[in-house]
Amino acid sequence: MKPVAIFRHAATEGPGYFAAFLDERAISWELVRIDAGDAVPQDAKRYSGLVFMGGPMSVNDDLPWITQALALIRGAAACDIPVLGHCLGGQLMAKALGGAVTRNPVKEIGWGDVRVSGNETARAWFGEIRSFEAFHWHGETFSLPQSAVHLLSSAHCANQAFALGKHLALQCHVEMTEAMIRAWCDVGADEIAASASSPAVQTAQAMQAQMAGKLPQLQSVARQLYQRWVAGLAD
Repeated sequence: MKPVAIFRHAATEGPGYFAAFLDERAISWELVRIDAGDAVPQDAKRYSGLVFMGGPMSVNDDLPWITQALALIRGAAACDIPVLGHCLGGQLMAKALGGAVTRNPVKEIGWGDVRVSGNETARAWFGEIRSFEAFHWHGETFSLPQSAVHLLSSAHCANQAFALGKHLALQCHVEMTEAMIRAWCDVGADEIAASASSPAVQTAQAMQAQMAGKLPQLQSVARQLYQRWVAGLAD
């Protein structure tokens, strides 16, 4: 099988638990370090699937690699090569496939409950899971592309995930590890302080204090989603 391409847009926002999931199943993967200047591949057919991680930039920023990533996502969709997006990655998918990315009513930073939609597609992705505590770090949100199916919502963000056939876009983060949360709290300290008035922003201490209790459940949800996603990988 061809490798899965994982796109990293910031040094601290790597594949996290997703890489461990692939390694446990002996699924090969290749890291494309956009933050380090790696070129965006032009042909999605080099890979069995494409995975886009998070990042501090906006998909509406005038960055040359964003246009290239959007074209790659559209090419993958046209060839039925599955795409998976986490936060910024989900926003890239939404924009590439016809949705829009705009400012969310409030910033969401830290742990927060998300609810699974009551449709058949959501049940196919989430199984018996009806809600869970996700990790959030975003100030923007996406609309759903045409034919996409709504999967998740939270009190502060209506569109937390959508599916479009084999493709899964997430606004929230399910890929988190303890090391990633600590690193984000460190590099994002100023953003946390500047957003302290938001009802959906936690302190670094609060985020880290909840890791031991909430990360195991979050990774269980991630396994559920990732298992369904890798079942659709191209040969």
